Amino acid sequence: MTSEKKKKRKAYKKKRYTVPLIILALLIAARIYLPYWLKDHVNKVLAEIPGYYGQVEDIDVSLYRGAYEIKGMYLNKVNADTQVPFLNFPSNDISIEWKSLLKGKIVSEIIMYKPEVIYVFEDQDEEIPEEEGGSADIDDWTKVLTDLVPIDINHFEAHNAKVAFVELRKEPNVDLYINNIELVAANLRNVVGANRTLPSPINATGITIGQGNMKLDGKVNLVKEIPDMDLSLSIEGGDVTALNNFTRPYAGIDFESGTFGLYSEVAIADGYMKGYLKPLLTDTKLIGKEDGFLGVLWEGFVGFFKFLLKNQSTDTLATKVPLEGDLNNVEAGVWPTVFNIFENAWIKAFSGEVDDDIEFKDAFQEKELSKEEKKELRQKKRAERKQERKNDDN
Repeated sequence: MTSEKKKKRKAYKKKRYTVPLIILALLIAARIYLPYWLKDHVNKVLAEIPGYYGQVEDIDVSLYRGAYEIKGMYLNKVNADTQVPFLNFPSNDISIEWKSLLKGKIVSEIIMYKPEVIYVFEDQDEEIPEEEGGSADIDDWTKVLTDLVPIDINHFEAHNAKVAFVELRKEPNVDLYINNIELVAANLRNVVGANRTLPSPINATGITIGQGNMKLDGKVNLVKEIPDMDLSLSIEGGDVTALNNFTRPYAGIDFESGTFGLYSEVAIADGYMKGYLKPLLTDTKLIGKEDGFLGVLWEGFVGFFKFLLKNQSTDTLATKVPLEGDLNNVEAGVWPTVFNIFENAWIKAFSGEVDDDIEFKDAFQEKELSKEEKKELRQKKRAERKQERKNDDN
């Protein structure tokens, strides 16, 4: 072999190893730089949301499992009176849902740890001048957050979450919250059971103000522009005195003792809603030892009517508020609400549970019927309930 051939062969071997090494080095460099680029990109996107500001502390990338983790993410209004973040997401794991790949679908899943949504009324109430960042619109920040996930979300979990409403202008401050929320929503993109009317199950539990137990169960169809859903909610066993900071400024009363519960069912079909709210107060006392003369007088007046309107055998004050209408104009039935107060007090006590009398098909039925047909349907249902009560008494 000539020396010239040997040189060409050495050059070829050198090139054969050099090119892959360069590509490998570039991939390693890109992998190292990727989290920093993503962090800068996300922070830039958050900074450009009209009326809001926010940032993330860090982003970790796990290429081997097709995932990345966003750490220390928050969002708040530009002219907020407080430094309490409106959205606070400490740890968020976003990854490909591998089991859906077996079904030929490329979708993602999100698991959030200790997320908080805290609506401080004063922070969100005021409009923002154009020169300070423009109007704050919910559509702007929700679109940005969903765009941070490049693949459609099919599975969502939230662990140890918190949702709160705070109003600081009231004295004492209003602070309504649900802590320790555990939420799981599956099949949001209809990967399985696409022919089902409501293919996506949602389940959640939590602890409300006053240590009440919250439970949410239902099914939804989020693929539609206006999602369809059939949900039931129960809150029970809460200490009613925890509501005093809310009832004092809005109703002029506070509670000395007792428990509260709330039960609800809602069905939404093509933007039309049918449902109810059923609040219950049990063993409640209004007048406290520390109340002044006027407070005692007012609460005594309220307590007198509470005595007349509560069910004496169960010591519950309750009603059932029917909800119905287009989502842009949902109406609460005033007269049925009033009648239901008397029904609970003098006819039959309402049960501390979800009534299971709202079905998804009811939302379709109510939307398609005329006023006269709706009236006939309500009369029919009322007659059925009366017959059920007679059967129970027998």
